[in-house]
Amino acid sequence: MRAGGGAARGALALALLRRCLLLGPLGLRPAGGQDGDGCGHTLLTPHSGTLSSKNYPGTYPNHTACRWRLRAPPGTSLLLAFGDVDLEPSEHCARSSLLLADPQAGTAYGPYCRNAGPAAPLLVTNSSTVTVLFNSTSHRSGRGLLLSYATSQHPDLVSCLVRGTHYTQEHVSVYCPAGCKDIDGDIWGNPSQGYRDTSVLCKAAVHAGVIADELGGQVTLSREKGITLYESAFANGLHSKRGSLSEKRLIFHKACGDALEVAAFNASSWWHEVDALGQDRAWAAERAALGTTGHSWAAEPSSEAAWLELDLGARRNITGITTKGSSEQYDYYVTSYRVSSSRDGKNWRPYRGSGGQEDKVFEGNSDSHGEVSNAFIPPIVARYIRVTPQSWHQHMALKVALVGCQLARVRAPRPYVPSVPKEVPVPTSRPASHTPIPGVALDPEKAGSTLLVMLLIGGFVLLCSSLLLLAFLCRRKRKPAAELNCGITKGYPKLESSQVCSLQSLPPPGSTLASFPMAAAPGDLSQTYSPEYAEPDLVQVSPSSQTGPSTFKPLPDEGYTLPLVVSHYDVPGKYHEYAEPLPPEPEYATPFSEPEPTGTRRSPCDITGRPGSLPLQYDAPRPGELPTGELPPWGLGGACTTPRAERTASPAGDVPSPGSSRFQPGDCPLSHVYHEAL
Repeated sequence: MRAGGGAARGALALALLRRCLLLGPLGLRPAGGQDGDGCGHTLLTPHSGTLSSKNYPGTYPNHTACRWRLRAPPGTSLLLAFGDVDLEPSEHCARSSLLLADPQAGTAYGPYCRNAGPAAPLLVTNSSTVTVLFNSTSHRSGRGLLLSYATSQHPDLVSCLVRGTHYTQEHVSVYCPAGCKDIDGDIWGNPSQGYRDTSVLCKAAVHAGVIADELGGQVTLSREKGITLYESAFANGLHSKRGSLSEKRLIFHKACGDALEVAAFNASSWWHEVDALGQDRAWAAERAALGTTGHSWAAEPSSEAAWLELDLGARRNITGITTKGSSEQYDYYVTSYRVSSSRDGKNWRPYRGSGGQEDKVFEGNSDSHGEVSNAFIPPIVARYIRVTPQSWHQHMALKVALVGCQLARVRAPRPYVPSVPKEVPVPTSRPASHTPIPGVALDPEKAGSTLLVMLLIGGFVLLCSSLLLLAFLCRRKRKPAAELNCGITKGYPKLESSQVCSLQSLPPPGSTLASFPMAAAPGDLSQTYSPEYAEPDLVQVSPSSQTGPSTFKPLPDEGYTLPLVVSHYDVPGKYHEYAEPLPPEPEYATPFSEPEPTGTRRSPCDITGRPGSLPLQYDAPRPGELPTGELPPWGLGGACTTPRAERTASPAGDVPSPGSSRFQPGDCPLSHVYHEAL
C-alpha cells in the first residue's frame, strides 16, 4: 500500500511539474514573479519576500492556480519558511496542493496539504531558483497558504506570523522577510513604550521603524517586563492598538534614534491671520517645532507649493521624522508630504526610499493633535531637510521633529605605498655584501595588545613596590613607640606583661642607682617589700653595692636622649623619663617639734637622719645590710615586735653600721610616723 501511495504521489508531482513548465511562456521577470488567478499578497525581492494565496487568511477560491518563481543572487541558495499551509485534505492532496520544484535540476518538494504538511517549518534548498505552484479544485474549507523566503545568508529566517510569545530567551535576533506589513496580525504599543509580547514580531518591527517593509532585515530585540497599558500610535503606515497588561514586552534596538536639535526654521511663506475679533495671529516658521505650545506653522492660504525647511546646523545622519497638526484648538493638519534634502541649502535631492525610482510620499496625520512617525530607510545624510505638503485638511499646518544621530567621521584608509630602500654606496675596495641584522618584527595588529600588557605589568609592579615601602615605613614608625612603652611608668607598676617587651628583657644600664623593687625571690631580701607599705621611690646605695636597674638619668656617654614632647597634652609619666639624682647635701624641712637630744635611744624600727631631721617614714634595709640567712626585723608576715637590741644614732646622725646592732624576728613593729598639724 505504501509503495502504491508513493508512486501515486510521485505521478501527481510530475504532473504538477509539467504544469509549471507549461506556464513558462506566460513571461516572468528575471528576479521572480507570479502568474495565475489564485495569487494573493505577494512581495518578491532578490534577498527575501512573502507570498500568499488569494483571500488569505480567508477561504481560498475554487479552481484556481498560481505560480511564483523565486530567484536568489548567484552563489546563494534559497530558504523557505512555511507560515501557514491550510489546504483541504484529500487523498494524495489531489484536490488542493502546494508543490515546490526546481525545473532545471528536476527536483520537487511536496505536494503538501492539511493531512500531508511540511516536516519542518524551514526548508533548506540547494538551488538558487525555486518554483512555487499552488493548485485548487472544488473544496469546502481552508485558509490557503502563506510562505516566506530568504537567501542562505540568513539562516535565522522567520515567518511573518511569528509572535513574541514564541520565544523564551531575553534577547532575540531574527531575520524578517520583506512583505510582512500587509499580512493579517495585530500589534499593541508604540516605539517609545514597547510592544505587547503577543504582537506579530516582524509587523511590529516595521511599525517601530527598525526595518523597511519593502526590504526586510535583521531585527534585534529584548523581552522585558510588561507594563500596565500600551498606547496606540500610527507609524510607518501601520496603526497599533491600545493594549492591556502583559507579562513581557518587546523592545526593539535601534542604534541611531535620538532627537536632533534644529538650529533654524525657514518657510516659503507663513500665514498672518486676523481673527473675527481683530486680533493678529502669526503662524510663523519658528512655531514649527514639535515641542511648541499653541498653534503651529501654517502656509499662506493662497500658496500652492509651500514648503517648510529645517536647518540642523551641520550634517547629520537622519533616520526618521515625526509630524503633528496645528493644535486641538485649530483643526489643521497635513495628510501626506514629500521630503527632500540638501547639504549646502542650494541643491536639493528628493527622497525615494529603497526603490530609488519614484519620489516617496509619506503618510501624514489624520487629526490635528496626534503624532505620526515615518522612518528613513536608508537614512538621509544632510544638513537641510525640506518638507513639502502634498495633501492637507483645511490649511497646511505642521509641526516637525527629526530623529537620528551625529554623522560618524570615517576616514578613508590611505593606499599602501611600499617603501623603496635607498641605495647605499659601497666602496669599491671592499666586496659588496649584505649582512642581515637580527631584530624583532612587530605585528601592527598585536602591537596595541602588547603595549597594554606591558603597561599592566608595570602598574602592578609599581603598586606592589608602593605597598612594600608603606609597610616598611609603618614598621619603623611603630618600633620607637613600642620601645617607648616597654618601660614602667613612674609610680604605676605594670600589672600585665607585654608580648613586645618586659622588664626582664630590658638590658641593665650601667648606673649604680637602684630602681623600683623587682619581684621578690626566695632569699633575695633586697627585693622583698611589705604588702602594707610601698617601697620608697628611690633608695640611694653606695658604690660598692650591687648593680641594678636605675631610675636616674644615665650618663651622656650611654646614649640617652630626652623624650620628644609632641603636644601640650604630654604629661609626666606618659613616657619613660629618668629622675635627677639627689644633691650631695640633704634638703629636708625642719619640723616644728623640738629636736631630740643627742644620744636618745631610738627604736630599731626607726632610722634617724641628720640632727634636726624628721624620721624616715619607711624603714627598709638596704642591700647588703643583713647577713646571709637572717630575716628582716618585720619577719615573714610583715609584723614585728620589740627589738632585742637597742640601736642608737651616732653623733653625726648616720645610720649605724650593720655590726653595731642586729635585728631579730619578733622585734618591735614597724610604724608609719605622721605629724599632726599645729
